[in-house]
Amino acid sequence: MDNRQAMGAWLSGPRAAMEDVGADFGYRGEQLGLPEEGPGSIARPGRRLGALAVDWGLCLLIAYGLIADSYNEAARVWAPLILFVLLVLTLGSVGSTPGKRLFGLRVVALDTGRVNPMRALLRTVLLFLAVPALIWDRDGRGLHDRLARTVQVRI
Repeated sequence: MDNRQAMGAWLSGPRAAMEDVGADFGYRGEQLGLPEEGPGSIARPGRRLGALAVDWGLCLLIAYGLIADSYNEAARVWAPLILFVLLVLTLGSVGSTPGKRLFGLRVVALDTGRVNPMRALLRTVLLFLAVPALIWDRDGRGLHDRLARTVQVRI
């Protein structure tokens, strides 16, 4: 292996390096019984971040427009509280926030297909801790989704 191949293997990550030597990981969501593409497949990170940005912007708009006197107060105090309530209520009832709906996503429970309010609460608390959401498994699910036994899928 020359320096270019070594550098390319390092840049593309351990998964790509293992696949180059013959390891077959399958596609994201295969272990969960989900399709590779289309409705019901694992949501990609870009869509998930976009949906979270829309939800955050909506909550910031509500906080600044209806509750807070200043932008700083809205961003530091009220918007996170509104986002927390929005996530728990909408995921626990319909399985999708306004941002997720806009991006064509839904959160489903692996065993029942429907996210109950307690599972939505657990997932939201873990999401607000940030670290669980930044640790992903090979299917692209965050630790918060693994612990809550949920998955974000395309609709």
